[in-house]
Amino acid sequence: MPYLIDGHNLIPKIPNLSLESLDDEIDLVIMLQEFCQRRQKQVEVFFDNAPPGQPRTRKFGNVIARFVASPLTADQAIHNKLIRLGASARNWTVVSSDHAVQSYGRAAKAAIITSEAFARQLITTLNDPSAKEINLKAAPLSESEIDEWMDIFSKKSKKS
Repeated sequence: MPYLIDGHNLIPKIPNLSLESLDDEIDLVIMLQEFCQRRQKQVEVFFDNAPPGQPRTRKFGNVIARFVASPLTADQAIHNKLIRLGASARNWTVVSSDHAVQSYGRAAKAAIITSEAFARQLITTLNDPSAKEINLKAAPLSESEIDEWMDIFSKKSKKS
């Protein structure tokens, strides 16, 4: 079952990640990419405040990162995605502790998991030594993917 994740809601629930960090989004995407490789899952993660002039959607393996530009919010983008999914939304899991996002998921008949519960799953999966042995073909971000992320966040930090 693929996941729709409220990225900025999840980040503070993960040890050593902080919304205060300039690299919080890329750090989360890297963790999600490894999670997806080990668990053979797909993730769409939504972030508010897309950097101007940058692509709003980026694909990194089985992780799609969606940067939502104002005036739309990540919460609204998740809601819109659930609407577009229609009846197939029941095949997705919404990850958020935000009650509004959870209600969008429930209305679409998607499964719901809190950010806290998903963070525990994520950390457990990433710390599981047997998962590392099973998936030897897990690939880190390529140099070009890292360059793209660095370009995004260097422009973002200059605006701050």
